Amino acid sequence: MELSLRGYVWAGTLLRSLARRDEAGEGVISTAIAVLIMAALGAVMWVGFQAIWGNASSQTTNQINTIGAP
Repeated sequence: MELSLRGYVWAGTLLRSLARRDEAGEGVISTAIAVLIMAALGAVMWVGFQAIWGNASSQTTNQINTIGAP
């Protein structure tokens, strides 16, 4: 009985120490994922900005041509 209890405690200690080692790079990985998400959002926003700017520019040109037409 005592031998199995010691084995159980030893295995639990070993697994906990391995789990702590596995979490060592977690902050770096999470930061990298956050940076990639922000970069993707920035790219999507840039594409949207370019589309809005192009549309506003063409509408402004059309309005100027309409006002200036005889």
